[in-house]
Amino acid sequence: MREYVERIRDELGRTVEALAAKADIKAQTKEENVVMKQQTAEKASLIADQFREKAGRAAQLVRDRTPDPVLDKTAQAAAQVWDGATRARQYAVDKAPGPLLEKAGRAATVARGNRTPLLAAGAVIITLVLVRRSRGRRR
Repeated sequence: MREYVERIRDELGRTVEALAAKADIKAQTKEENVVMKQQTAEKASLIADQFREKAGRAAQLVRDRTPDPVLDKTAQAAAQVWDGATRARQYAVDKAPGPLLEKAGRAATVARGNRTPLLAAGAVIITLVLVRRSRGRRR
């Protein structure tokens, strides 16, 4: 009889643990979130790979269908633009005083770090200027 009671208690304990696990919605939600994150990451990786593959194919197709003289002229134009930009930069560096260059470098670093707010501020300023101009024309 004691063995029977012990066996029943053991079964009841396991049943209660199983019910408690089913009732623990927070733990289940966490597990589901982990699974969803993994699935999302896998899908994003797959989509990124597909995008890279298609972009590569498109670039190759453009290269294959573009005549060689056009590619050569494009390469020459790009080299000229790059050379001109390099010379302009060097001229500006040579003519600008040191403190101005330091301030410009710091401003560029800050601007790179705060692109979104700067773009938003620029959009607001442009909008205000356009609104003001349109009101000025109505008068």
